[in-house]
Amino acid sequence: MLFAFAVSAQQTGILKSEFIYETAPFPSCHASTIVETRGGGLVCAFFGGTAERNPDVGIWLSRLVNGKWTPPVEVANGVESPSTRYPTWNPVLFQPKTGPLLLFYKVGPSPSTWRGMIMNSSDDGRTWSQPRSLPAGVLGPIKNQPVQLPNGDILSPSSTEHDGWQVHFERSSDGGKTWTTAPPVNDGKDVQAIQPTILIHKDGRLQALCRTKSGRIFTTSSEDSGKTWGRLEPTELPNPSSGIDAVTLRDGRHLLVYNHSSTRSPLNVAVSNDGKNWQAALTLEDSNIGQYSYPTVIQSNDGLVHVTYTWRRERIKHVVIDPAKLVLKPIIKGDWPYPR
Repeated sequence: MLFAFAVSAQQTGILKSEFIYETAPFPSCHASTIVETRGGGLVCAFFGGTAERNPDVGIWLSRLVNGKWTPPVEVANGVESPSTRYPTWNPVLFQPKTGPLLLFYKVGPSPSTWRGMIMNSSDDGRTWSQPRSLPAGVLGPIKNQPVQLPNGDILSPSSTEHDGWQVHFERSSDGGKTWTTAPPVNDGKDVQAIQPTILIHKDGRLQALCRTKSGRIFTTSSEDSGKTWGRLEPTELPNPSSGIDAVTLRDGRHLLVYNHSSTRSPLNVAVSNDGKNWQAALTLEDSNIGQYSYPTVIQSNDGLVHVTYTWRRERIKHVVIDPAKLVLKPIIKGDWPYPR
């Protein structure tokens, strides 16, 4: 049975906090992703193995069935021949409005040399197609989910690490069959940024928030549906060079999960009406034992928010939040630790 943690009265809005699994045939895991399928089920994937970068690291997947997560199963790995196996990295699940469920991931010895892979499932993640390589120069979503624009285009947040840290975006107009890649937003030198997450504003403007090496989350905006982007600018929010994720809620607010710290603990939730001014909502984890990192976040059709993240590199945590019940507090510049 999955262990559900008690939620303090201060954490108004958290409905459930549980591990995806209790035991698994691997000691280490990281980089989870969660999606709601068209059938209404939840699917979670992550990479697992002896340790990040080791060749035995594969992509593992669990499904929420009758309120319980199924034991994780390996759905992809980096085996290329009897003598060659590479680690896999950063799976991203995405359910387009039409067509099968998609699973993107990367394979290769390091982020500077990996290549993008894609698989699909027509039965809500129960079975998967054979993996296929994305076109040369296309990596797919690097950490966070694509967004599907009103015209049906899929806009994928991506980045590279072979020439500094550079953010770029990839686009598909045919449900993920073919892709085009736009030039990088930054040069990878003045601002080193990766792993963007996309917000959609009521006026149609797109905004991306990015992980950086500059100690802050940086942001950029697009006025033309993601074809071109403005200069990366710092926000007031800290970033310990760790992954973040955000989602635009159906009520128009934006919800961000990130480490409000100079380290990968604590792990926090903030909410904003405009994508610029953020208010503190929750502290999901706060401990000096291990790291709590690499969140992914979605809003399901019932209005609830689902967050998964790495728990001490040992397991994946799943938290369910009712965004209507969040109690928000101001964040003062340089306010570490998070306001309570």
